[in-house]
Amino acid sequence: MRLSVPRPRSLAGQLFAMQAVLIAVVVAGYALFTYIGDRGQAEEAAGRQAGSVALAIADSPSVAEAIRSPDPTARLQPYAVRVMHDTDVDFVTIMDPEGIRWTHPDPRQIGLPFRGHIERAQRGETFTETYTGTLGPSVRAVTPVEDGGRVVGLVSAGIKVEEISKRAQEQLTALMAVAAGALLLGAVGTYVINARLRRHTHGMNADELSRMHDYHQAALHAVREGLLMLDGQYRVALINDGGRELLGVSGDVVGTSVADLGLPAQLTGALLASEPRVDEVHLTAERVLVVNTSPVSGGEHRGTVVTLRDVTELQSLTGELNSERGFTQALRSQAHEAANRLHTVVSLIELGRAEEAVEFATAELELAQALTDQVVAAVGEPVLAALLLGKTAQANERGVELVVSQDSRLDDGLLPPSLPARDLVTILGNLVDNAVDAAQGRVPSRVTVAAYTEAAGADSAAGGSELVLRVSDTGAGVDPAHADLVFQRGFSTKPSGEGGRGLGLALVRQAVQRHGGTLTVTEAEGGGARFEARLPLDDPGGRAPDAPVGRHESGRAV
Repeated sequence: MRLSVPRPRSLAGQLFAMQAVLIAVVVAGYALFTYIGDRGQAEEAAGRQAGSVALAIADSPSVAEAIRSPDPTARLQPYAVRVMHDTDVDFVTIMDPEGIRWTHPDPRQIGLPFRGHIERAQRGETFTETYTGTLGPSVRAVTPVEDGGRVVGLVSAGIKVEEISKRAQEQLTALMAVAAGALLLGAVGTYVINARLRRHTHGMNADELSRMHDYHQAALHAVREGLLMLDGQYRVALINDGGRELLGVSGDVVGTSVADLGLPAQLTGALLASEPRVDEVHLTAERVLVVNTSPVSGGEHRGTVVTLRDVTELQSLTGELNSERGFTQALRSQAHEAANRLHTVVSLIELGRAEEAVEFATAELELAQALTDQVVAAVGEPVLAALLLGKTAQANERGVELVVSQDSRLDDGLLPPSLPARDLVTILGNLVDNAVDAAQGRVPSRVTVAAYTEAAGADSAAGGSELVLRVSDTGAGVDPAHADLVFQRGFSTKPSGEGGRGLGLALVRQAVQRHGGTLTVTEAEGGGARFEARLPLDDPGGRAPDAPVGRHESGRAV
């Protein structure tokens, strides 16, 4: 036989049962306390009522007169019966000072001794007691009848305990009815509240909710992507470790408005937007982030879920891949040109003009070698030299002349390890690409590049030396009103293509700021734009000793 273990109740069901039991216990306890209290109060009230009746009878002149008569029973019995009916007491007994009854509800008890204590009444006192007499247990009062200061009789009036219990039971019945109504109302209210709680907890019990919380916390800290949850007022409701790292925030930011996190304006605007954002690229001080937002709504805006992915390395690799693709296209074009030149040499030999063939081939070799020698002589740093050679070929393919300034000098090994080659490729490569785009189709179409080190200016806090990368073009230039906007993500004067535009110069500024440098744009000599990046070097003596201080844009065509 298979035994089935009952599934634990849901949290809502447990809470409902607990509240129902609690209400029942409270109501039952209150009912018991009230019954006991009402029973005591009923006995006290019965004693007061009996005492009042007994005193009234003892003070009646007709009673004293009847006691002095030869047959007190004949006059007092009808009087006692009438008083019993009028005052709602169970018995009225009038007796002589020795306790022999003159009246009794049961005529057969007349003439018999009174059952109870009369000693205190015989001494002139009035008292009450609970005693079991001929009619059963009763609360009775006994008082003397005095005539001329002498006790001539005794009066006892009482109410049976059974009648007192009936009165208390009537009150208890009313109380139980009220208690039952309160219990029913509490149960209905508890059920309604817990039904709503069951909907919110999806019928899960406390153990399941606890496990879900543990899984939630574990997943929150294990996910490397950034996760940010905002409430309806765009305040941080939850943020994981990845989100803190990618946004560069620290401390307890839960409850802080997004506008107060110190994020870039465009990223803040994306987080504050009510419409969803899908795979938007945004820049922080040191990272390139892909942002996705999804509003949480249920008839109203309840919050926003934000996911963040770090694509800084991917963006750098993409830039390098684009450069490699450009190099490949340039090599393919040069291979085509080399094939044409080789055919020319072969044709000259076939025509019997060997000397002219040798002269033509030698001139081409000397031109290619001169190009390499000039670039390497000006920029000895191998990464930048390779970049400029590749960009030169790309520019030539697009009809743009790329010129390395004659006073450029950047020896191999001069740059410190803190300035990685990848960042140099990002800065110089994007500046050259931007300049080639601007100069293409212009007359003349020229881009001038200068790379050198010099002593930092007097206004530089770092001191020492700094690397200067300057790129000028003969394009249309930059409107002074856009001098700062040109470095923001998304700004471009060219039509947007696949994936958008306006990211290159933003990446340049990010890389420059990451190394504590400056990036400016001014008007070049003869028109066009001149972009200049200055990067501080760790080695104060990094400036080449023979590097001139004054610089100009004249250069050599490469």
